Amino acid sequence: MAGAEEPAGRQSELEPVVSLVDVLEEDEELENEACAVLGGSDSEKCSYSQGSVKRQALYACSTCTPEGEEPAGICLACSYECHGSHKLFELYTKRNFRCDCGNSKFKNLECKLFPDKAKINSGNKYNDNFFGLYCICKRPYPDPEDEIPDEMIQCIVCEDWFHGRHLGAIPPESGDFQEMVCQACMKRCSFLWAYAAQLAVTKVTTEDDGLVLNVDGVGDQEVIKTENGAHQDNALEEDVPEHGKAVVKEVKAEQTNEPCTSSSSESDLQKAFQNQRLNTESQSGCKLQELKVKQFIKKDTATYWPLNWRSKLCTCKDCMKMYGDLDVLFLTDEYDTVLAYENKGKVDQATDRRDPLMDTLNSMNRVQQVELICEYNDLKTELKDYLKRFADEGTVVKREDIQQFFEEFQSKKRRRVDGMQYYCS
Repeated sequence: MAGAEEPAGRQSELEPVVSLVDVLEEDEELENEACAVLGGSDSEKCSYSQGSVKRQALYACSTCTPEGEEPAGICLACSYECHGSHKLFELYTKRNFRCDCGNSKFKNLECKLFPDKAKINSGNKYNDNFFGLYCICKRPYPDPEDEIPDEMIQCIVCEDWFHGRHLGAIPPESGDFQEMVCQACMKRCSFLWAYAAQLAVTKVTTEDDGLVLNVDGVGDQEVIKTENGAHQDNALEEDVPEHGKAVVKEVKAEQTNEPCTSSSSESDLQKAFQNQRLNTESQSGCKLQELKVKQFIKKDTATYWPLNWRSKLCTCKDCMKMYGDLDVLFLTDEYDTVLAYENKGKVDQATDRRDPLMDTLNSMNRVQQVELICEYNDLKTELKDYLKRFADEGTVVKREDIQQFFEEFQSKKRRRVDGMQYYCS
C-alpha cells in the first residue's frame, strides 16, 4: 500500500499549486487589462456614427478581407455582432479611425449595426497590421517560427508594433518608459532628436560615437566629425538659416586675412552661428530654437520616452506648422496617448460596473432580501471555515473538494428551509 501511495504523492508534488488568492489576483489583472483596452470603446454600438474616433479598439477580419484584398478595420461592437465566428486580428488601438464594417471593402457582408455607411473611409490609414503582420520583419504575432522570447512595442507615431530586438536600441525595462518612437519615424520626424537629448529615457549625448545633428525641423542636416574633432564648414553652413548665412560669411571673410588653426576657425564660426540662433530664439520664443543651439547625436535607433514628455514640446506657430506638415499634430494632444485612453476605459468601466448582489437585492421584497443576506453570510462563513481546514493541513484544494462543499451546503440549506417559517407584518 505504501508503495502504491508513493507515485500519487510524487505526482501531487509535481502538480502546480495555485491558491485561491492567486486565482483572484490573476482574474482581477485580466479584467483590468480588458477594461483598459476595451473600456474606452462601445461594445454594443458601431462607432461609425462618431466619425473618425480619436482612439478606439480595432480589429481586422482575415475572413472578409484576406491578404491581397483591400485592408479594413472594424470596431469592437462589429467584431462581436458582425464577425463573431470569423478569424480576427486584434490591432489594439488606432487613432483617428472610422469603422469600415460592411462598406465596399466587404464584398459579401453588410453591417448589422450600422448598414448605411459610405463606400470608403478616405481618412483611415492602414498598414501591414491589418493583415496580421508586424515589425520591420513583417511577421505575425505570435510567430510560430520565432523561438526567441521578445516583447512587442507599439510606436506612438506610425502605430506599428515592433520586436524589441529590431529597434536598434535595447528597450529599457517596461516600467521605465511610457512611449516609443521607432527608427523610421525618428528619421522622418528628425526634430525629435533635439528633444531626445534632453527628455528621452535613453539619453542621446555628444559623448557617443555617431553623427552630430543640428536639426532644422523637417530636413535632416548632418555635421560629420573629422578625425581631429573639427566639423566640415560646408555641412555646417548648409544647416544655417538663410537670414544667418551673412553672419557666417562675414566671419569667414575675416578669417581669410589671418592664419588660424581649423579648431579656432571652427570655434569662431560656431560662436557666430550660435549667437545668430540665440537672437532668433529670443525673438521667436521657440523651445526648439533653444535646443537647436546645442549639438547632439543622431543614431539609427528608436527612442524611448517618459510619462508626459509630450508636454515639453514647443507649440509656437512655426512648430505647430511643422507638426502639421509632418502629420504629427497629435503629439501635442494630451488625450491622444494610449495611457489616457486606458485610464478613460478604467474610469468608465468602474462607473458602469455594478454589484450583482445589490442589483439582486433591489429587485426583491423585504423578506427575500433578509433571506438572501442570511444565505450570503452563511455561505461566506462556511466556505471560509472549510478552506481554513485545508490551509491548516497544508493540503491542496481540488475540484471535487469544492463540489463536495456546495453539495453539503445545498443539503443544509434545504433542511433549514423545510423547518423555517416567515411572519410578515
